[in-house]
Amino acid sequence: MAGTSDEANIIYEEEYVLNSRGMKLFASRWLPANGNPKAIIFMCHGYAMECSITMNSTGRKLAKAGYGVYGVDYEGHGKSDGRQGLVLDFNSLINDCSHYFTTISEKKENKKKMRFLLGESMGGAVALLLHWKKPDYWDGAILVAPMCKIADDLRPNAMVVGVLSALSRVIPSWRLIPTQDIIDVAFKEPHVRQQIRANEYCYKGKPRLRTGYELLRVSTEIEQKLNEVSLPFLVLHGEEDQVTDKAVSKQLYEVASSTDKTIKLYPGMWHGLLYGEPPENLNIVFSDIIGWLDHKTQYGNTRIERELKQQHEDHLKP
Repeated sequence: MAGTSDEANIIYEEEYVLNSRGMKLFASRWLPANGNPKAIIFMCHGYAMECSITMNSTGRKLAKAGYGVYGVDYEGHGKSDGRQGLVLDFNSLINDCSHYFTTISEKKENKKKMRFLLGESMGGAVALLLHWKKPDYWDGAILVAPMCKIADDLRPNAMVVGVLSALSRVIPSWRLIPTQDIIDVAFKEPHVRQQIRANEYCYKGKPRLRTGYELLRVSTEIEQKLNEVSLPFLVLHGEEDQVTDKAVSKQLYEVASSTDKTIKLYPGMWHGLLYGEPPENLNIVFSDIIGWLDHKTQYGNTRIERELKQQHEDHLKP
């Protein structure tokens, strides 16, 4: 593990961890230097992205606000093992994240900390699937332009989907899916597009067959289960997003069974709300995120109270 600190008194650390399939996954963390974060946040990055470079500014901003932030590059993404851009099985990806995030959460210094998921784009789908895997485990989620449905303009037609679904079982890594360049339509700032194109750890090119199939499968599954979202959440979406569908974020807000839910829609903003917008827009977005987190951490943690009560009752049992 390598550790550094900078002028903002943020400690950055990184390590490799093994998943259940023996693959090395690259993990990053940003911690406030005082060693006592208000809560811990687990970042779920988007498709073809990674944590330590593209989401570095997000980790730094949240750590500067007093939060401990953890991220892991999925298999086939960033600095982790696997063929770049290939998601063979979304369930394995979820299991990897769940195991790593749970391991961090269960450390002695973190057990009484509130824990939140922060998912961007495909990472929003990851966050929701993690929530459904352990419905009572997480204290809340921040869903940034979540992939609850792939925008119609980027979605292949039904005939193409059928053909690709069959081919994905035979030639999963082939890059044949016809789609426009997502970088051009996701990130408003030209210099951010240049940075992502120059980042060797970000996958470029057409989606691989199996990856495209898995993204379609998962987004369709999520769209049909939005009413089963029960944890507190903040959903953020740019009004001009051409990658994921803002209408489905509105639907999530309306139909989710959660009694604690907030939606923020940003006129004129695109898909990349965390690092693809001009500074003045980023300030608005992070002010909303940090304000929501501060409000949640200020008023205590019913999950922790419930767990402590259960432990006390178990201790009293004969």
